[in-house]
Amino acid sequence: MTLNRRAFIGASVAAGATLSAPMVMGASHGKPRVVVVGGGAGGATAARYIAKDSKGEIDVVLIEPTRTYYTCFFSNLYIGGFRDLSSIAHSYGTLASEYGINVVHDWAIGIDRDAKTVSLAGGGSVPYDRLILSPGIDFVDGAVPGWSTLAQNKMPHAYKAGSQSELLKAQIEAMPQGGTYVMVAPPNPYRCPPGPYERISMVAHKLKAENPTAKIIIADPKEKFSKQGLFEEGWNTHYAGMIERIGPDFGGANVEVNPDEMTVNLDGEVIKADVVNVIPAMKAGRICELADITEGNWAPVSGHTMQSRVDENIHVLGDATSQGDMPKSGFSANSQAKVAAMAVRGALTGSRVFPAKFSNTCWSLIDTDDGVKVGATYEATDEKIAKVDGFISQTGEDAAMRKTTYEESVGWYEGITADMFG
Repeated sequence: MTLNRRAFIGASVAAGATLSAPMVMGASHGKPRVVVVGGGAGGATAARYIAKDSKGEIDVVLIEPTRTYYTCFFSNLYIGGFRDLSSIAHSYGTLASEYGINVVHDWAIGIDRDAKTVSLAGGGSVPYDRLILSPGIDFVDGAVPGWSTLAQNKMPHAYKAGSQSELLKAQIEAMPQGGTYVMVAPPNPYRCPPGPYERISMVAHKLKAENPTAKIIIADPKEKFSKQGLFEEGWNTHYAGMIERIGPDFGGANVEVNPDEMTVNLDGEVIKADVVNVIPAMKAGRICELADITEGNWAPVSGHTMQSRVDENIHVLGDATSQGDMPKSGFSANSQAKVAAMAVRGALTGSRVFPAKFSNTCWSLIDTDDGVKVGATYEATDEKIAKVDGFISQTGEDAAMRKTTYEESVGWYEGITADMFG
Protein backbone atom coordinates (compact mmCIF):
# COMPACT_ATOMS: atom_id res chain seq x y z
CA MET A 1 0.00 0.00 0.00
CA THR A 2 1.30 3.45 -0.87
CA LEU A 3 1.52 5.53 2.28
CA ASN A 4 0.46 9.12 1.75
CA ARG A 5 -0.14 12.02 4.12
CA ARG A 6 -3.86 11.29 4.58
CA ALA A 7 -3.28 7.57 5.17
CA PHE A 8 -0.48 8.18 7.68
CA ILE A 9 -2.45 10.68 9.76
CA GLY A 10 -5.60 8.56 9.61
CA ALA A 11 -3.74 5.50 10.85
CA SER A 12 -2.06 7.59 13.55
CA VAL A 13 -5.36 8.95 14.84
CA ALA A 14 -6.85 5.46 14.96
CA ALA A 15 -3.83 4.10 16.84
CA GLY A 16 -3.94 6.89 19.40
CA ALA A 17 -7.71 7.18 19.86
CA THR A 18 -9.00 7.27 23.43
CA LEU A 19 -12.28 7.97 25.21
CA SER A 20 -12.30 11.09 27.35
CA ALA A 21 -13.53 11.13 30.93
CA PRO A 22 -13.71 13.79 33.64
CA MET A 23 -10.45 14.95 35.19
CA VAL A 24 -9.50 12.96 38.27
CA MET A 25 -6.17 14.55 39.25
CA GLY A 26 -5.67 18.13 40.26
CA ALA A 27 -2.54 20.27 40.37
CA SER A 28 -1.28 23.16 42.40
CA HIS A 29 -1.39 25.40 39.33
CA GLY A 30 -5.01 24.54 38.43
CA LYS A 31 -5.53 21.95 35.73
CA PRO A 32 -2.84 19.29 35.37
CA ARG A 33 0.28 20.26 33.46
CA VAL A 34 2.41 18.19 31.13
CA VAL A 35 5.86 19.53 30.27
CA VAL A 36 7.51 18.17 27.13
CA VAL A 37 11.25 18.67 26.63
CA GLY A 38 12.34 18.37 22.99
CA GLY A 39 10.29 19.33 19.94
CA GLY A 40 11.20 16.59 17.46
CA ALA A 41 9.32 13.57 16.18
CA GLY A 42 8.60 12.36 19.70
CA GLY A 43 8.12 15.56 21.68
CA ALA A 44 6.14 17.60 19.16
CA THR A 45 3.84 14.65 18.47
CA ALA A 46 3.23 13.98 22.17
CA ALA A 47 2.53 17.65 22.89
CA ARG A 48 0.10 17.94 19.99
CA TYR A 49 -1.82 14.75 20.81
CA ILE A 50 -2.16 15.57 24.50
CA ALA A 51 -3.35 19.10 23.76
CA LYS A 52 -5.68 18.00 20.96
CA ASP A 53 -7.26 15.01 22.67
CA SER A 54 -7.58 16.51 26.15
CA LYS A 55 -9.67 19.38 24.71
CA GLY A 56 -8.24 21.90 27.16
CA GLU A 57 -8.25 19.69 30.26
CA ILE A 58 -4.44 19.53 30.33
CA ASP A 59 -2.02 22.45 30.21
CA VAL A 60 0.78 21.53 27.78
CA VAL A 61 4.19 23.23 27.79
CA LEU A 62 6.74 22.38 25.09
CA ILE A 63 10.35 23.36 25.81
CA GLU A 64 12.50 23.49 22.68
CA PRO A 65 15.51 25.79 22.16
CA THR A 66 15.23 26.14 18.37
CA ARG A 67 12.54 28.16 16.65
CA THR A 68 12.99 26.24 13.41
CA TYR A 69 13.25 22.46 13.56
CA TYR A 70 15.13 20.62 10.82
CA THR A 71 14.24 16.95 10.52
CA CYS A 72 17.15 14.52 10.57
CA PHE A 73 15.07 12.22 8.41
CA PHE A 74 15.35 13.44 4.79
CA SER A 75 18.38 15.61 5.65
CA ASN A 76 20.52 13.20 3.64
CA LEU A 77 18.36 14.00 0.61
CA TYR A 78 19.26 17.65 1.09
CA ILE A 79 22.95 16.71 1.05
CA GLY A 80 22.37 14.69 -2.12
CA GLY A 81 20.59 17.54 -3.87
CA PHE A 82 17.11 16.01 -3.92
CA ARG A 83 15.59 18.59 -1.54
CA ASP A 84 16.36 22.12 -0.43
CA LEU A 85 16.91 22.99 3.21
CA SER A 86 13.61 24.82 3.57
CA SER A 87 11.74 21.60 2.73
CA ILE A 88 12.95 19.96 5.96
CA ALA A 89 12.43 23.08 8.11
CA HIS A 90 9.38 23.40 10.37
CA SER A 91 8.09 25.92 12.90
CA TYR A 92 6.05 25.57 16.07
CA GLY A 93 3.54 28.29 15.26
CA THR A 94 0.60 25.99 14.60
CA LEU A 95 1.14 24.06 17.84
CA ALA A 96 0.87 27.34 19.71
CA SER A 97 -1.91 29.04 17.75
CA GLU A 98 -4.22 26.12 17.00
CA TYR A 99 -3.58 23.73 19.87
CA GLY A 100 -2.92 26.15 22.71
CA ILE A 101 0.48 24.69 23.53
CA ASN A 102 2.79 27.02 25.43
CA VAL A 103 5.97 26.75 23.34
CA VAL A 104 9.00 27.92 25.32
CA HIS A 105 12.15 28.45 23.25
CA ASP A 106 14.81 27.79 25.86
CA TRP A 107 17.16 25.07 27.06
CA ALA A 108 16.07 22.72 29.83
CA ILE A 109 19.14 22.53 32.06
CA GLY A 110 17.93 20.60 35.09
CA ILE A 111 15.13 18.54 36.57
CA ASP A 112 14.15 18.41 40.23
CA ARG A 113 12.28 15.11 40.41
CA ASP A 114 11.16 15.68 44.01
CA ALA A 115 9.76 19.16 43.37
CA LYS A 116 8.66 18.10 39.85
CA THR A 117 10.13 21.14 38.13
CA VAL A 118 12.23 21.77 35.00
CA SER A 119 14.88 24.49 35.21
CA LEU A 120 15.47 26.76 32.22
CA ALA A 121 18.70 28.31 31.00
CA GLY A 122 16.96 31.67 30.75
CA GLY A 123 16.03 31.53 34.43
CA GLY A 124 13.15 30.17 36.45
CA SER A 125 11.53 26.77 36.35
CA VAL A 126 8.35 25.10 35.09
CA PRO A 127 6.36 22.75 37.34
CA TYR A 128 4.83 19.56 35.95
CA ASP A 129 2.48 16.77 36.89
CA ARG A 130 3.94 14.57 34.15
CA LEU A 131 7.17 15.16 32.27
CA ILE A 132 7.93 13.85 28.78
CA LEU A 133 11.57 13.84 27.70
CA SER A 134 12.35 13.54 24.01
CA PRO A 135 15.81 15.12 23.75
CA GLY A 136 17.23 12.99 20.97
CA ILE A 137 20.93 12.11 21.11
CA ASP A 138 24.21 13.50 22.30
CA PHE A 139 27.66 12.12 21.53
CA VAL A 140 29.86 9.98 23.76
CA ASP A 141 32.94 11.96 24.77
CA GLY A 142 36.14 10.49 23.36
CA ALA A 143 34.33 7.95 21.18
CA VAL A 144 36.57 8.85 18.23
CA PRO A 145 40.09 9.75 19.43
CA GLY A 146 41.05 13.20 18.20
CA TRP A 147 37.47 14.34 17.69
CA SER A 148 35.12 16.32 19.93
CA THR A 149 32.25 18.68 19.29
CA LEU A 150 34.86 21.46 19.29
CA ALA A 151 36.05 19.97 15.98
CA GLN A 152 32.61 19.65 14.40
CA ASN A 153 33.14 22.62 12.09
CA LYS A 154 36.23 20.99 10.57
CA MET A 155 34.91 17.44 10.69
CA PRO A 156 31.10 17.71 10.82
CA HIS A 157 28.83 14.97 12.09
CA ALA A 158 25.66 16.33 10.43
CA TYR A 159 23.68 13.94 12.63
CA LYS A 160 21.71 16.85 14.06
CA ALA A 161 20.20 18.48 11.00
CA GLY A 162 20.42 22.17 10.08
CA SER A 163 23.67 24.11 10.07
CA GLN A 164 25.71 20.90 10.26
CA SER A 165 23.92 19.61 7.15
CA GLU A 166 24.68 22.86 5.33
CA LEU A 167 28.33 22.68 6.37
CA LEU A 168 28.84 19.10 5.23
CA LYS A 169 27.18 19.78 1.88
CA ALA A 170 29.35 22.86 1.35
CA GLN A 171 32.49 20.88 2.16
CA ILE A 172 31.52 18.18 -0.34
CA GLU A 173 30.89 20.80 -3.02
CA ALA A 174 34.32 22.35 -2.33
CA MET A 175 36.21 19.06 -2.69
CA PRO A 176 38.94 19.12 -5.36
CA GLN A 177 38.44 16.88 -8.37
CA GLY A 178 39.50 13.38 -7.46
CA GLY A 179 39.41 14.21 -3.73
CA THR A 180 38.63 11.92 -0.82
CA TYR A 181 35.59 11.86 1.49
CA VAL A 182 35.89 9.73 4.62
CA MET A 183 33.02 8.79 6.90
CA VAL A 184 33.71 7.45 10.37
CA ALA A 185 30.56 5.40 11.00
CA PRO A 186 29.12 4.91 14.51
CA PRO A 187 28.92 1.73 16.60
CA ASN A 188 25.55 0.28 17.61
CA PRO A 189 23.15 1.47 18.90
CA TYR A 190 22.66 4.82 17.22
CA ARG A 191 20.07 7.09 15.65
CA CYS A 192 18.64 5.82 12.33
CA PRO A 193 20.51 2.56 11.59
CA PRO A 194 20.43 2.98 7.77
CA GLY A 195 21.23 6.71 8.01
CA PRO A 196 25.03 6.65 7.50
CA TYR A 197 24.67 4.40 4.46
CA GLU A 198 21.92 6.46 2.88
CA ARG A 199 24.27 9.41 3.38
CA ILE A 200 27.03 7.55 1.57
CA SER A 201 24.58 6.99 -1.28
CA MET A 202 23.63 10.65 -1.40
CA VAL A 203 27.25 11.82 -1.27
CA ALA A 204 28.07 9.39 -4.08
CA HIS A 205 25.11 10.64 -6.11
CA LYS A 206 26.36 14.19 -5.79
CA LEU A 207 29.99 13.34 -6.50
CA LYS A 208 29.11 11.18 -9.49
CA ALA A 209 27.57 14.26 -11.13
CA GLU A 210 30.07 16.88 -9.96
CA ASN A 211 33.32 15.08 -9.09
CA PRO A 212 33.21 11.61 -10.68
CA THR A 213 36.82 10.65 -9.88
CA ALA A 214 36.37 11.32 -6.15
CA LYS A 215 36.78 8.50 -3.65
CA ILE A 216 34.51 7.61 -0.71
CA ILE A 217 35.88 5.62 2.25
CA ILE A 218 33.78 4.29 5.14
CA ALA A 219 35.58 3.41 8.37
CA ASP A 220 33.05 1.15 10.04
CA PRO A 221 33.38 -0.50 13.48
CA LYS A 222 30.43 -2.84 12.80
CA GLU A 223 30.57 -6.29 11.23
CA LYS A 224 27.31 -5.60 9.39
CA PHE A 225 24.80 -2.79 8.99
CA SER A 226 21.13 -2.15 8.24
CA LYS A 227 20.01 -2.98 4.67
CA GLN A 228 23.58 -3.96 3.84
CA GLY A 229 22.71 -6.15 0.87
CA LEU A 230 20.45 -3.47 -0.60
CA PHE A 231 23.00 -0.70 -0.21
CA GLU A 232 25.87 -2.76 -1.59
CA GLU A 233 23.78 -3.80 -4.58
CA GLY A 234 22.87 -0.16 -5.19
CA TRP A 235 26.45 1.06 -4.82
CA ASN A 236 27.66 -1.53 -7.33
CA THR A 237 24.90 -0.54 -9.74
CA HIS A 238 25.12 3.24 -9.50
CA TYR A 239 28.57 4.07 -8.11
CA ALA A 240 30.88 1.25 -9.14
CA GLY A 241 34.46 1.76 -7.97
CA MET A 242 33.72 4.91 -5.95
CA ILE A 243 32.94 3.50 -2.48
CA GLU A 244 35.22 1.45 -0.23
CA ARG A 245 34.03 0.20 3.15
CA ILE A 246 36.66 -0.79 5.71
CA GLY A 247 35.14 -2.99 8.42
CA PRO A 248 36.48 -3.89 11.85
CA ASP A 249 38.66 -6.73 10.55
CA PHE A 250 40.69 -4.26 8.50
CA GLY A 251 40.93 -1.33 10.91
CA GLY A 252 37.45 0.19 10.84
CA ALA A 253 37.12 -0.22 14.60
CA ASN A 254 40.48 1.41 15.38
CA VAL A 255 40.19 4.96 14.09
CA GLU A 256 41.82 8.21 15.15
CA VAL A 257 41.36 11.58 13.47
CA ASN A 258 43.38 14.79 13.33
CA PRO A 259 41.10 17.73 12.46
CA ASP A 260 43.99 20.18 12.04
CA GLU A 261 45.76 17.94 9.55
CA MET A 262 42.52 16.54 8.05
CA THR A 263 43.77 13.00 8.42
CA VAL A 264 42.19 9.71 9.46
CA ASN A 265 44.35 7.00 11.00
CA LEU A 266 42.88 3.54 10.33
CA ASP A 267 44.76 1.07 12.47
CA GLY A 268 48.09 2.69 11.57
CA GLU A 269 47.32 3.65 7.98
CA VAL A 270 47.03 7.43 7.66
CA ILE A 271 44.62 8.75 5.05
CA LYS A 272 44.72 12.38 3.97
CA ALA A 273 41.13 13.49 3.33
CA ASP A 274 39.37 16.51 1.90
CA VAL A 275 36.15 15.92 3.86
CA VAL A 276 35.86 13.89 7.06
CA ASN A 277 32.34 13.14 8.30
CA VAL A 278 32.69 11.85 11.87
CA ILE A 279 29.56 10.21 13.32
CA PRO A 280 30.56 9.25 16.89
CA ALA A 281 29.00 6.83 19.33
CA MET A 282 25.78 8.18 20.78
CA LYS A 283 23.91 8.43 24.05
CA ALA A 284 20.67 9.87 25.36
CA GLY A 285 20.31 13.64 25.28
CA ARG A 286 22.05 15.30 28.23
CA ILE A 287 18.84 16.20 30.08
CA CYS A 288 18.24 12.49 30.76
CA GLU A 289 21.57 12.29 32.57
CA LEU A 290 20.78 15.46 34.50
CA ALA A 291 17.48 13.89 35.56
CA ASP A 292 19.43 10.81 36.72
CA ILE A 293 17.19 8.40 34.82
CA THR A 294 19.82 6.73 32.62
CA GLU A 295 21.47 3.34 32.93
CA GLY A 296 24.61 3.36 30.84
CA ASN A 297 24.08 5.57 27.81
CA TRP A 298 20.30 5.31 27.55
CA ALA A 299 17.09 5.81 29.55
CA PRO A 300 15.24 2.54 30.25
CA VAL A 301 11.45 2.69 29.88
CA SER A 302 8.37 0.52 30.14
CA GLY A 303 6.96 -0.23 26.71
CA HIS A 304 3.39 -0.16 28.04
CA THR A 305 3.49 3.58 28.76
CA MET A 306 6.99 4.82 27.84
CA GLN A 307 7.42 5.65 31.55
CA SER A 308 10.92 5.81 32.91
CA ARG A 309 11.81 2.72 34.91
CA VAL A 310 13.41 5.09 37.42
CA ASP A 311 10.61 7.67 37.86
CA GLU A 312 6.96 6.96 37.04
CA ASN A 313 6.22 10.68 36.57
CA ILE A 314 8.63 10.88 33.62
CA HIS A 315 8.09 9.40 30.17
CA VAL A 316 10.95 9.14 27.68
CA LEU A 317 10.62 8.87 23.90
CA GLY A 318 12.58 8.10 20.80
CA ASP A 319 16.34 8.03 20.39
CA ALA A 320 17.06 8.57 24.10
CA THR A 321 15.39 5.36 25.23
CA SER A 322 16.41 1.83 25.99
CA GLN A 323 13.16 0.07 25.20
CA GLY A 324 13.80 -3.20 23.39
CA ASP A 325 13.53 -4.07 19.72
CA MET A 326 12.55 -0.77 18.08
CA PRO A 327 15.26 1.10 16.16
CA LYS A 328 16.04 4.71 17.00
CA SER A 329 14.16 6.53 14.24
CA GLY A 330 11.75 9.39 13.66
CA PHE A 331 8.94 6.96 12.88
CA SER A 332 9.63 5.06 16.12
CA ALA A 333 9.60 8.27 18.18
CA ASN A 334 6.33 9.36 16.59
CA SER A 335 4.78 5.97 17.33
CA GLN A 336 6.03 5.95 20.92
CA ALA A 337 4.75 9.50 21.43
CA LYS A 338 1.15 8.42 20.81
CA VAL A 339 1.44 5.62 23.36
CA ALA A 340 2.89 8.04 25.91
CA ALA A 341 0.27 10.69 25.15
CA MET A 342 -2.50 8.16 25.70
CA ALA A 343 -0.95 6.97 28.97
CA VAL A 344 -0.41 10.50 30.26
CA ARG A 345 -3.91 11.58 29.40
CA GLY A 346 -5.28 8.47 31.08
CA ALA A 347 -3.32 9.20 34.25
CA LEU A 348 -4.31 12.87 34.40
CA THR A 349 -7.91 12.83 33.17
CA GLY A 350 -9.09 9.24 33.61
CA SER A 351 -9.52 8.70 29.88
CA ARG A 352 -9.42 5.17 28.57
CA VAL A 353 -6.02 3.64 27.80
CA PHE A 354 -5.63 0.93 25.17
CA PRO A 355 -2.81 -1.66 24.93
CA ALA A 356 0.36 -0.20 23.48
CA LYS A 357 1.17 -1.03 19.87
CA PHE A 358 3.97 0.40 17.76
CA SER A 359 5.21 0.46 14.19
CA ASN A 360 8.25 1.68 12.30
CA THR A 361 9.47 2.02 8.74
CA CYS A 362 12.83 3.38 7.64
CA TRP A 363 13.12 4.42 4.00
CA SER A 364 16.43 5.11 2.26
CA LEU A 365 17.22 6.62 -1.12
CA ILE A 366 20.15 5.06 -2.99
CA ASP A 367 19.87 6.99 -6.26
CA THR A 368 17.19 8.78 -8.27
CA ASP A 369 13.90 6.89 -7.77
CA ASP A 370 15.79 3.97 -6.19
CA GLY A 371 14.19 3.74 -2.77
CA VAL A 372 14.35 0.85 -0.28
CA LYS A 373 12.72 0.27 3.09
CA VAL A 374 12.73 -1.85 6.22
CA GLY A 375 10.11 -1.94 8.95
CA ALA A 376 8.18 -3.87 11.56
CA THR A 377 5.31 -3.84 14.03
CA TYR A 378 5.80 -4.19 17.77
CA GLU A 379 3.91 -4.74 21.01
CA ALA A 380 4.65 -4.01 24.63
CA THR A 381 5.62 -6.78 27.02
CA ASP A 382 6.62 -6.44 30.65
CA GLU A 383 10.27 -6.81 29.63
CA LYS A 384 10.47 -4.65 26.51
CA ILE A 385 8.93 -3.45 23.27
CA ALA A 386 9.01 -6.67 21.26
CA LYS A 387 9.01 -7.14 17.50
CA VAL A 388 5.94 -8.93 16.14
CA ASP A 389 6.74 -9.10 12.43
CA GLY A 390 8.76 -7.23 9.83
CA PHE A 391 9.50 -6.60 6.18
CA ILE A 392 12.37 -5.39 4.00
CA SER A 393 12.88 -4.52 0.35
CA GLN A 394 14.51 -7.25 -1.70
CA THR A 395 17.60 -7.17 -3.87
CA GLY A 396 16.83 -7.38 -7.56
CA GLU A 397 13.54 -5.44 -7.40
CA ASP A 398 12.52 -3.74 -10.62
CA ALA A 399 12.74 0.01 -11.18
CA ALA A 400 8.99 0.53 -10.86
CA MET A 401 8.93 -1.03 -7.38
CA ARG A 402 11.89 1.07 -6.24
CA LYS A 403 10.27 4.26 -7.56
CA THR A 404 7.04 3.41 -5.75
CA THR A 405 9.00 2.89 -2.53
CA TYR A 406 10.63 6.30 -2.88
CA GLU A 407 7.28 7.98 -3.59
CA GLU A 408 5.85 6.24 -0.53
CA SER A 409 8.62 7.80 1.57
CA VAL A 410 7.74 11.26 0.30
CA GLY A 411 4.12 10.71 1.28
CA TRP A 412 5.20 9.52 4.70
CA TYR A 413 7.34 12.61 5.19
CA GLU A 414 4.41 14.90 4.50
CA GLY A 415 2.26 12.83 6.81
CA ILE A 416 4.58 12.63 9.78
CA THR A 417 5.52 16.30 9.72
CA ALA A 418 1.83 17.23 9.65
CA ASP A 419 1.30 14.81 12.53
CA MET A 420 4.11 16.49 14.48
CA PHE A 421 3.47 20.16 13.80
CA GLY A 422 -0.20 20.33 12.79
